[in-house]
Amino acid sequence: MRTLMRAQLLAACVALAALAGCGGDDPEPAAQQAPASAKTDLGPVKDYLLEHTTRLQGDTAKLASQADDYYALAKSVGFDYSKLLAGHRDELARLVRDMQKTYSDANPAYEEMEGVVAGVPSLADFDVIIDAGSDKSDPENAVPFSIKTPAGKTFEQPGNFFFLVETALWGTEPAFAAKGVEPDLDGDGEVTFGEAVPDADFLVAAAKDFARNAKELDEAARAWQPTEQDAFTALVVMTPTMSEYFEAWKNSRFVAGGKANESTFVAASRLQDIAGILNGLVLVYDSVEPSVREASAQQAKQTGSDLENLHEFAVTLRDKEAAGKRFTAAEADTLGSDAQDRAEAIAGQISQAAGELGIKLES
Repeated sequence: MRTLMRAQLLAACVALAALAGCGGDDPEPAAQQAPASAKTDLGPVKDYLLEHTTRLQGDTAKLASQADDYYALAKSVGFDYSKLLAGHRDELARLVRDMQKTYSDANPAYEEMEGVVAGVPSLADFDVIIDAGSDKSDPENAVPFSIKTPAGKTFEQPGNFFFLVETALWGTEPAFAAKGVEPDLDGDGEVTFGEAVPDADFLVAAAKDFARNAKELDEAARAWQPTEQDAFTALVVMTPTMSEYFEAWKNSRFVAGGKANESTFVAASRLQDIAGILNGLVLVYDSVEPSVREASAQQAKQTGSDLENLHEFAVTLRDKEAAGKRFTAAEADTLGSDAQDRAEAIAGQISQAAGELGIKLES
């Protein structure tokens, strides 16, 4: 979650809570807050996070190894990609397919935990690096790193790692593709979606740096000691992000088809990401629901039901699309507006409960 957007969402949700009736005095400073409820168990949240950081670390390490093999193959022909296709087409195609498969495994491993990573301030920088950061053309939200390739080329603040690897592997970003060659991997004379010949020099550097940052996220997650403040903040910040995701879905190939203007979100539908994020947030809410009951048992039940229904809404859309339904841009707008309205109401309820419990949300 981008830092600026994160702060704006938090401010908006606090305002929603105030309109809902929890306004008045500001929450007490963190040092004076009420102690955590003895009924609250955040252990499942950390277990869930570590399960996913472990998966992501394994997937990105595998991807880095595969990129090494790809680089070695390209190097064997002096990085002459015409020779590579002419003499090693089958092996090249297999390597690209294998890397695409590994990427597709890594994506849900991250998206299912993004609600925690992006929502917890001490972990949120990893979301910028791995999944949400922009390139240097957007300084406010740009990633804090550059990539230096084995050949000595530097890509300054090129964008987040999922963007870099996905667009390289699916050939949707020309800057990361091999130059001077048509990526006809099956040799049928046509280039179809999914056929790509990435620039090996760039890909191996990006994949290795991705794996290193995934390992650092895993280490940070293991050191993290979750608090109710973290959990409430994650829920308030990450639940009302539906419009952003639905807009990306509308502009992706899954809705726009050949007219898509998104170079990313090509490997998996944004609906999969939405369902994954909400799955994690349902778990977070289940862990703090005993505390919310202390503020209002009726509201705690209603908020839990509303959040679960929003998750089921996303899962239903995901499964319909996976079964072959094609949604129109107008439908995507309507569905996104509905999801955002519901999400903002849920976030407002949770923010209100946090205020009543004396839990100060982190910015």
